Amino acid sequence: MSQNKNALIRYKTIDKCLQNKYRQWTLEDLIEECSEALSEYEGRQNPISKRTIQMDIQLMRSEKLGYNAPIVVYDKKYYKYEDEDFSITDIPLTETDMNVLTETVSMLKQFKDFSLFNDVSDILQRLEDKIYAEKSHTKPVIYLDKNEKLKGLHYLDEIYQAIIKKMVLIITYKSFKSAEETKFHFHPFILKEFNNRWFLIGKKKDSQPITNLALDRIISIDYDFNHPYLEEDFDADNFYKDVIGVTVNSGLNARRIELWVDASNAPYVLTKPLHTSQRLIKQNEDGSVIIHIYVIPNYEMERLLLGFGSCLEILRPEGLRNRMKKILLDAISRYDSEKPTEINA
Repeated sequence: MSQNKNALIRYKTIDKCLQNKYRQWTLEDLIEECSEALSEYEGRQNPISKRTIQMDIQLMRSEKLGYNAPIVVYDKKYYKYEDEDFSITDIPLTETDMNVLTETVSMLKQFKDFSLFNDVSDILQRLEDKIYAEKSHTKPVIYLDKNEKLKGLHYLDEIYQAIIKKMVLIITYKSFKSAEETKFHFHPFILKEFNNRWFLIGKKKDSQPITNLALDRIISIDYDFNHPYLEEDFDADNFYKDVIGVTVNSGLNARRIELWVDASNAPYVLTKPLHTSQRLIKQNEDGSVIIHIYVIPNYEMERLLLGFGSCLEILRPEGLRNRMKKILLDAISRYDSEKPTEINA
């Protein structure tokens, strides 16, 4: 492997370490992480000197690479980014970078009509818009929903690589329902995005069901190279075909759910179906519609339907209708009280 490639791997590894704010990083820790990363790519041990990592840090701090990384030392021992949101992957594009990207986009657009490239056409459009904005110093004209403060996004590439290479993860995790964090082995299958949040789908053990982990609840990630990876023919399309979101309640079957939607919301629901199984049953004279979806009820589905408020009514099944009615009555009872809930209650 070329020395330049080795250096890039070290820079990226140091960057990932310093993005992890839940751990303190000594110079020895960074040397160890970089050694493991190079060993993984080269397939052999390649010891790294203390001076090499020190020089890497100096180069990352400097303008020579264009990083200007705000790496600081605290307590005379630990390294971190002074700006906690900094990453070398977020540095501005240089003119050379933009020229290369422009040529690459132009080349890829020649293949846009091939079915193989259908899934990346929107990515090319966004990339082209970003390049134009950088070159002309104007604001982008394409905006996507995103949450810059969402935790765990720095794990995306690391988890992606683990899935590709079939590596067993050791995850420290703290769910919203748990008071304590837990540590466990996890066999990653896929990454899934829903409602602007990312989830890791996989299994803890062969005998346990497929589960999802929210990336923003992951505290740390490690690896167990001695633990055999669970080979499973996981079909994501089939697994999620009957649900809205990421929660698949095992043991439940998909059910026919009939819904009434008022006239003001009918066009939105008809042009952007709630689920791929959605079918129109009846179009009423007042413009309202009755539709049905065929899904496994879950938390995400309930939140979606409740979001329509009085503009949507669940007609069937009776059990789900009654459950949603109770949720709405509980909500109304909060507003019926003489005083609002105290802030420090």
